[in-house]
Amino acid sequence: MNKPDLPSIPVFKLYGESLDWPTPDLLHCETISTRSREHQWEIKPHRHADLCQLLFVFKGQAELEIEGQRTQLSEPTLLVLPPLSVHGYRFSEDVEGVVVTLAAPLVAHLQAQLGHSINALALADSYPAGPDSAYLDSLFNALQAEYTRQQPAREMLMHSLVSVILVWVSRQALQRRSATQRPQRTREYLNGFIQLVEETYRQHVKVEDLAHRLGISVSHLNSTCRELAGQPALQIVHERQLLEAKRLLTYTSMTIYEMSDVLGFSDPTNFTRLFRRRVGISPKTFRDRLKADQGNES
Repeated sequence: MNKPDLPSIPVFKLYGESLDWPTPDLLHCETISTRSREHQWEIKPHRHADLCQLLFVFKGQAELEIEGQRTQLSEPTLLVLPPLSVHGYRFSEDVEGVVVTLAAPLVAHLQAQLGHSINALALADSYPAGPDSAYLDSLFNALQAEYTRQQPAREMLMHSLVSVILVWVSRQALQRRSATQRPQRTREYLNGFIQLVEETYRQHVKVEDLAHRLGISVSHLNSTCRELAGQPALQIVHERQLLEAKRLLTYTSMTIYEMSDVLGFSDPTNFTRLFRRRVGISPKTFRDRLKADQGNES
């Protein structure tokens, strides 16, 4: 039996636009209110194929939905949204802030300047601005002002401002990493395991085989996962499968049978049993509640 195609979650260059990149620049810059106002202050979940976004919320309220997880923002915060991360927002009408969208060549150039040991643009994350709120606001406003003008050396200045912002983000990421630092080898094992899980979670590879590919024992792998991730190796595999299941339930109309097949389960009953055990409700109930919530919000 042929497996059904994976679902099509909306992919935009910029939200609401399916046209080619609208500018010869390697970045696009606009205030949050510019696009949000057109969509009644709600940007529905979507993703960008090859664009990275930096979103700085300086004032106002924001409700974020990133990979199905909702978060409320009530303080100045800088968000990093890498390519293909599913994200959406709901803003208050008094929101102030700027969205910067970076094309892949510029991201690669900036990353090469920073060094690949610091890759703060690879994962979706949020960084409270704290005492740097006014500083970041001035940087983003300067970038927005420069973007709207045609001054000499415009591109150089815009790239310089983005570089300063990225240095701030990278330093925040390093501080966060050092605060939870563990022996490097142990962290490498966990990172390697998570990468293997990402590559194989639809194939249901045994944890023993994944440990063997890392060159360590199952007990060593489990102790590493418990120490750094707070859960055993098999649970990490299940959590990745369930994350994908929730995305499919949220963003597609696939049947439970099709979904279990896409996720590599031999029997939909096994998929439903795992979902119910880990989430507490069946996949159908999960989807029904989502529809009910969306109906109440509309």
